[in-house]
Amino acid sequence: MPTLILVRHGRSTANTAGVLAGRTPGVALDERGAAQAAALPARLAALPLAAAVTSPLQRCRETLAPLLDARPDLPLHIEERISECDYGDWSGRKLAELSDEPLMTVVQQHPSAAAFPGGESMRAMQTRAVDAVREWNARIEAEHGENAVYAMCSHGDIIKSLVADALGMHLDLFQRVHADPCSVTAIRYTRLRPYLLRLGDTGDLASLAPREPGPDAGAGQDAAVGGGAGAP
Repeated sequence: MPTLILVRHGRSTANTAGVLAGRTPGVALDERGAAQAAALPARLAALPLAAAVTSPLQRCRETLAPLLDARPDLPLHIEERISECDYGDWSGRKLAELSDEPLMTVVQQHPSAAAFPGGESMRAMQTRAVDAVREWNARIEAEHGENAVYAMCSHGDIIKSLVADALGMHLDLFQRVHADPCSVTAIRYTRLRPYLLRLGDTGDLASLAPREPGPDAGAGQDAAVGGGAGAP
């Protein structure tokens, strides 16, 4: 199955303002975020990307713009299900102000029970994102083969929830995961289990390129003991 390259959008004007952007329109990359996006094509240069999938929100599309300019033949797909969590009435509010809300403790300590007023629950957020990735995995594999690599640009909570799913972690533990703006998280999916290859990586990614099959190709991919030596 494919390797998924999850890119969190670059730093946004909401990040620097300390605002919970949610799906508020008009949230763009700030100067630092634009520089992060400009560096993305070089970081991904070694990876033979089959496609790019993005949240419809402006900051994600701006993050992928330099990559698409560098690879004009790379197909881009918009996926609503990897859009930011719908924070409802919390959208656009200062994080410092929200820290005093009783619900914030639930969001941090028991997120599977958290539902945002006028928005969605965190369980619903994870479910739609996982469903989207599973369907894109199947589509990419059918069109490009089991060793294909594709990129997906999304948001912090979405990426954290996908990592939790890949690791078999309960959603209540997902706040232990962290992904900086424009960081890369890579997950290799196989028939029996996913493998987390990178988490919040901001450096070189050349080692994620598919390897040529060798005499021991696939050895250890589904090993239950031995530390997973040989896992993709």
